[in-house]
Amino acid sequence: MTTAQQTERLPAAARGGEAFIAVDIGASSGRVILGRVGADGADLEVVHRFPNGVREIDGALRWDVPALFEEVLGGLAQAAALAGGTGERITSIGIDTWAVDYGLLDAAGELVALPHSYRDPRGATAVPQVHAAVGEAELYGTTGLQFLPFNTIYQLATEPDLAGRTALLIPDLLAYWLTGVQRTESTNASTTGLYDAVAGEWATEFFTSLGLPAGLFPPLVEPGAAVGTLLPAVADRTGLPADTTVVAVGSHDTASAVLAVPATSADFAYISSGTWSLVGLELEHPVLTEASRAANFTNERGVDSSIRYLRNVGGLWLLSESLRSWADAGLERVLEELLAGAAELPAGGPVIDPDSPDFIAPGGMPERIRAAVAAAGGHLPPEPSAVVRCILDSLAAAYARTLGDAVRLSGAAVERVHIVGGGSQNALLCQLTADATGLEVLAGPVEATALGNVLIQARAAGSAPATRSGMRALLAQGQTLRSYLPR
Repeated sequence: MTTAQQTERLPAAARGGEAFIAVDIGASSGRVILGRVGADGADLEVVHRFPNGVREIDGALRWDVPALFEEVLGGLAQAAALAGGTGERITSIGIDTWAVDYGLLDAAGELVALPHSYRDPRGATAVPQVHAAVGEAELYGTTGLQFLPFNTIYQLATEPDLAGRTALLIPDLLAYWLTGVQRTESTNASTTGLYDAVAGEWATEFFTSLGLPAGLFPPLVEPGAAVGTLLPAVADRTGLPADTTVVAVGSHDTASAVLAVPATSADFAYISSGTWSLVGLELEHPVLTEASRAANFTNERGVDSSIRYLRNVGGLWLLSESLRSWADAGLERVLEELLAGAAELPAGGPVIDPDSPDFIAPGGMPERIRAAVAAAGGHLPPEPSAVVRCILDSLAAAYARTLGDAVRLSGAAVERVHIVGGGSQNALLCQLTADATGLEVLAGPVEATALGNVLIQARAAGSAPATRSGMRALLAQGQTLRSYLPR
């Protein structure tokens, strides 16, 4: 467990009166963040950090969500103490995590088992079974969801018995433990393969076709809706007032991140760059054509019924896993030195397909990258910096290819690319992306997901603009973004 206090000032915002708590949990770490929104922007203060990661239990990869909840409670207590010291009032709490995965509850509302991770291979075993019941074209024509073998629909098909069970996606499970209220937030619901992209509701016909209980998931809510107030035990444990509201935000972390893209016009593309890279456009209507399905683009729900038209592309998982592999082998490397060495290497080196399922599981990443290069007839020099350059060249090429497809399939125009999230700090990746796309790249903010989370809460409280463009303009003013022009 680690605890840190760190303030990321975007534009300076007033500290008076009202504050919001963003719980932001990714595949490798989580944070509890205190956010404040004022007329001149927003600021974030990270009050608690904690690790996350999959655990192998009885031959399966799982998430220790109860342990994460304990970390969340500890972070809430720290946020409450910090706000109390400045005389601020915590207005609400919002939770975002990764998508797809879920916990099953029994009739008493107790967790049946630790939730499986999407990195567990079980979902792939059920793909033929699901497609035999509902054809791929029919699935896409309703859900518009990119095919990934770990989508919720395939994971559910592996469950031995769902009678009397309730499925809660990870952020909804945490919200339930805070409030006692079971709901399903729509941006995350749209990643299940059981959500109608046009109607904005559950695709009940697929539940019937697959033999899933009709009430398997709780009712849907939109970002900005109040889920409930804190349970007495939670209020006592954290020191927060019992009437503190948990507000549904863009609980799929990418939905919150896209909301916080500081774009000043509608003609932008985005790359939410972290463990995964989410590369695409914001649209008002889904693209459900056969060409879109063939290109494996997804139409996930965004804030205010917008569509996140994107593809999942391999991300910085490749780099973090390589660093971990070197450290485990006693060859710990300093990332800054590796990036400097990678930048000195010439362009035109070998690339891999970062989307390959060969790179999903943890362990031995540098060796798997070298094997992929060799299998394609290429050669990767022995230095670790060559592996790093291969990863970044491969990601930039995949970004460019994906954005080109998104523009072609949607008919949208793109003037520039915004990179948000951890990858926005990687100057070499940003420059290579500008070179590969031929477009200006604007990098930042790093904490886009937490900012989007806080903005939705603030809007629900009447403290932020009512529109997406207004919220983005609030973030953009006074903020310094780094620009990368194609060379």
